[in-house]
Amino acid sequence: MENLSAYEILMGLCTMIVLSYFFSLVQKAIRMPSVLLLLGTGMLIRWGAHQAGYAATAPRLLLEALGTIGLIMIVLEASLDLEIRKQHLKLIRAAFTSALGNLLVSAVSITALLYWYFGDMPVANCAAYALALSVVSSAIVMPSVHHLNKEKREFLIYESAFSDILGIMAFNFLAENETIGLGEVGWFVGSIPVALVLSVVLCLALIFLLVRSHIQVKYFLIFAMIIMAYVFGKWMHLPSLIAVMGFGLVVNNWEFIPYKPLKKYASDDNVQAIADLLRPITAESAFLIRTFFFLIFGFNLNPEVLLLPQVLWVGGAVVISFVVLRFFYLRILHRERLLPELFYIPRGLVTVLLFYKIPDRLKIPEFEEGVLFFVILVSSLVLMLGSILYKDNPVERGPVTEE
Repeated sequence: MENLSAYEILMGLCTMIVLSYFFSLVQKAIRMPSVLLLLGTGMLIRWGAHQAGYAATAPRLLLEALGTIGLIMIVLEASLDLEIRKQHLKLIRAAFTSALGNLLVSAVSITALLYWYFGDMPVANCAAYALALSVVSSAIVMPSVHHLNKEKREFLIYESAFSDILGIMAFNFLAENETIGLGEVGWFVGSIPVALVLSVVLCLALIFLLVRSHIQVKYFLIFAMIIMAYVFGKWMHLPSLIAVMGFGLVVNNWEFIPYKPLKKYASDDNVQAIADLLRPITAESAFLIRTFFFLIFGFNLNPEVLLLPQVLWVGGAVVISFVVLRFFYLRILHRERLLPELFYIPRGLVTVLLFYKIPDRLKIPEFEEGVLFFVILVSSLVLMLGSILYKDNPVERGPVTEE
């Protein structure tokens, strides 16, 4: 790699960005998740590099850093598009219930599957891998709902965002506690209101900074402060992703805040102008981070692992369980939601991020990383199948009303 010039590196990076924009257009045309094209491009680059005599791989630390920033940007992007209205409460409850129920059922089922397959492995070790595999990827869902009507689009966005938050909270609780007792559970439950308070403080501080500041360059300063708050929350073992989502929801719904003294410092018009500017900047940033994350992940993958028996058996069983469990869950609790919600089960950025965060004491040495690749690949193909089968156009049906 030392033989490459700065111009060649710049040309390569810009080419990847242009390709990613092209993949987004392809996704809208044929409903193929752009993540599949990005992963395939990464593997193609790996093959080309090996043919040229390069055998380099990207460090996992880089993937973890990109994944963390990407997760923050994706959740922020989603929350800046969501409106909280009285008539939306039913939709939000349904999405939260669906995310929590599917996460729990999937995690328990996959834990049992891994415990059976690997024999005498401790349940906690199997549960760590199961939680990583059970989180629906908002990074893949959110760019894939453009063709749906408003109700279905909002349901899937809320559901995937809640799945990210709940899955990360559950995984961190398991990974950070060697023993689980009443004290650990009490701290976990108590950390949620602390995170909500942090969310309120962060929201108000950032909004006032945006409104009152007269400097021209301030939005990436805001992003840096959000990331710092997220990292600080992680150091304090708090579910700090709640703070990120809270900031976006407050900015996008500022006019409905009843506490009028706040409006003296930040009027509805000022905050609305901030939201209008934050949305495209956040979307572009999330797009950029997502592009390089999946390209690098694809570059690190060896497609030959897909032929390993463990990858085929375990990965196939995991994906089948996703579809079957989601079918029964939606059929019982959300009878009107089967298509295309049944097929929106992709795993992606968060799954990779949590997989790399599994502590040594919870690792299963025999677990093939190819299972991760198989699940991401096949679950994205399932999403594509559901998108193709669903023929409805994005007709605005209006918000869901209370019955």
